[in-house]
Amino acid sequence: MPETSLPVEHLFTFVATVTPAGLVASGPSGTKVIVNAGPGTIDGPNIKGTIKAPSGDWVTSRPDGSLSLNLRVLIETDDGAVILMTYLGISPDGGKNIRCAPLFETGDERYAWLNSLQAIGIGVSGGGTATYEVYKLL
Repeated sequence: MPETSLPVEHLFTFVATVTPAGLVASGPSGTKVIVNAGPGTIDGPNIKGTIKAPSGDWVTSRPDGSLSLNLRVLIETDDGAVILMTYLGISPDGGKNIRCAPLFETGDERYAWLNSLQAIGIGVSGGGTATYEVYKLL
């Protein structure tokens, strides 16, 4: 029997400045916009930090008006750990509503718990900023 809701726990709020860095117009899957993601912040009950360069999103504007996202973000926590967050995502309405599925990689033992979880994110972008609420699936 399918679930009617997903059990989740809030991980953090992700806020990043986003600026276009390059454009590949009229490719076979649509127009690709390479976007610098950062500077920015990660703020949650068990993780706080900043977004460091290089971090970016390879956004494909598809013929149907939706956006396909492919993000790589380098996080440095306030206590010195380095974490890579990657995700694929979709926005059916040009960035107003974004859904994504982040994964994490780190060698820092304090944050090794991130390596084995699947997260989901709900976000918006506009005015040069992207903001997401990121949750881990329980």
